[in-house]
Amino acid sequence: MKKWCFLFFLYSALAAEAQLPADTLAASHRSSRKWIVGSASFAGYAGSIIAFSQAWYKNYPRSSFHTFNDIGEWQQMDKLGHSWAGYNTSRLTTDMWQWAGVAHDPSVFLGAGSSLLYMLSIEYLDGRSAEWGWSWPDAGADIAGAGLFAAQELGWRAQRIQLKFSAHYKRYADPVLRKRADDLFGSTFQERLLKDYNAQTYWLSFNLHSFFPQSKLPRWLNLSFGYGAGNMFGGYENIAHDNSGALTFDRRDLPRYRQWYLAPDIDLTKISTRSRFLRTVFSAVNVLKVPAPALELSRGKLRMKGLAF
Repeated sequence: MKKWCFLFFLYSALAAEAQLPADTLAASHRSSRKWIVGSASFAGYAGSIIAFSQAWYKNYPRSSFHTFNDIGEWQQMDKLGHSWAGYNTSRLTTDMWQWAGVAHDPSVFLGAGSSLLYMLSIEYLDGRSAEWGWSWPDAGADIAGAGLFAAQELGWRAQRIQLKFSAHYKRYADPVLRKRADDLFGSTFQERLLKDYNAQTYWLSFNLHSFFPQSKLPRWLNLSFGYGAGNMFGGYENIAHDNSGALTFDRRDLPRYRQWYLAPDIDLTKISTRSRFLRTVFSAVNVLKVPAPALELSRGKLRMKGLAF
């Protein structure tokens, strides 16, 4: 999550002005907006790279550039997080360049390209840290997310398929599991929402009207397919060791499992309103899946879930 939080909120704030169509602006205003977006992007990029370098890497030894393969960690939930970040930062940065008056196709290349540049720069810092390494699966997930956005925007000039996220605060009744969760994911509400993969779901949300434009389906109605996982208290196994190698946590009796969902969703950007403020809020919040009833398939059983986050 360190790879997107800072830039995401920076872009969200700047995109709040993007409701005024750029083609209504005088040339001088377009030039001013381009300077604003370019300067803000550069400052956000450079500032966050420096901040992450100090906050995340300074306490760990540096190393020569190296790679590692972590495709098996966390049932691939972290990889979906990378794709979600790549998709949504590409969308927001593209909106910013269009707000600045850049034509549609160049703005898509600028938006997706700058998003990838940012995220892969963080991957490079991982590759120079002895604690981590350049992860090809992470980089591939970054590219997949940005590619999903760019391909739709260039092909359809619309986002018919959106990549969304949902999470909830998961409480662990077992005191041993609760302590392990606190150690792994943090104890505060905010930390748990961002770090606890057991409580997260990633969704591909399909806008039905865009695929069936002659139908009477509401323009805002989506059908979403979700993926989550559970019983994960370690990257690969539910075990932990101290610095001497002694086993400090062992819950291999808990089977790790995957969850698949089918649920309705709402494309908030398709809700008609004259309020510029509401359009901005809807655009920002649309990165999240609206809670709704869902069919869940997990551990070999299909069941109805009253409300899926």
